Amino acid sequence: MSRIGRKPIDIPASVKVSLQDRKISVEGPKGSLAWTFRPEITVVIDDAAKSITVDRDNDERFSRSLHGLTRSLIANMIIGCTEGFEKKLEIYGVGYGAQLQGNTLSVSCGLSHQALFEVPDGVIIDIKTPQARGDTDPARMTITGVDKQAVGEFAARVRKARPPEPYKGKGIRYSDEHVRRKVGKAFAGAGS
Repeated sequence: MSRIGRKPIDIPASVKVSLQDRKISVEGPKGSLAWTFRPEITVVIDDAAKSITVDRDNDERFSRSLHGLTRSLIANMIIGCTEGFEKKLEIYGVGYGAQLQGNTLSVSCGLSHQALFEVPDGVIIDIKTPQARGDTDPARMTITGVDKQAVGEFAARVRKARPPEPYKGKGIRYSDEHVRRKVGKAFAGAGS
């Protein structure tokens, strides 16, 4: 049995969970999410114990692989609807920055053009730019939302526009990411 899949999921008091056929819906203070799980998996909501249990129909390899995954996805739906998820990005580099224009994120990151990203529904972006012109602080961007996959995927797409390079450290990185720096080219003796 899957250790993760066996664990029951607690339902907080502020969350309403409903099950219709194979579609599970979670509604909480931050928002609502719905997801349809695979037919190999059985989900049972226990209203008395305020918990959800996930079980599989058989012990085939594919069913076993879905067991823990389904439990984790449902648990993430509950966490997202109560607390939400967030990813923080930092943009290092002279002239690098980001702007939000309506539903489009525009990122300046040393390319010949602006990198444009369409912000998905349910994802909120907060941008803090450095105050002083000569400030060495990076531009900071916080991406929040109830759907963990949407938040993580959007943050990864923005980072991919200009990943941090190892020599000067310029680029877009996660706030908790450590960029391993390399030493530049060393010149031979001065008098040759």
